[in-house]
Amino acid sequence: MTERTLILVKPDGVKRGLAGEILRRIEAKGYTLVAVHLRTATEDVLARHYAEHVGKPFYEPLVEFMMSGPSLAVIAEGDRVIEGFRALAGPTDPTTAPPGTIRGDLGRQWPTTVLQNLVHGSDSSASAEFEIGVWFPSL
Repeated sequence: MTERTLILVKPDGVKRGLAGEILRRIEAKGYTLVAVHLRTATEDVLARHYAEHVGKPFYEPLVEFMMSGPSLAVIAEGDRVIEGFRALAGPTDPTTAPPGTIRGDLGRQWPTTVLQNLVHGSDSSASAEFEIGVWFPSL
């Protein structure tokens, strides 16, 4: 089933020059890049994107980290792209992510935290639709 997802190369990935390698892996998996936009997220965008986490202990540090530099926002399309990209990304903790995944191969144990784990990928069709609307409001 062809679907779309939002992928973010987070500020740590952009800062380390890994955006190209991450995009290469997405394309090598057979997914199509529909839109790509480098931008520094505003507090408003992040408040909408992470609305379900407001009030949780990690919310403020997450927003601060995500505003610390540019992120690469990507709409990718393909057969089961949501599930496929999440498998390609690996578990959120780079320390335990297996080799062959983005986080396993490229993530750092220190000073990285689970907030600084290179990428974000939508977790469902509903999330993808919502998140794409937040990051790409004109599409």
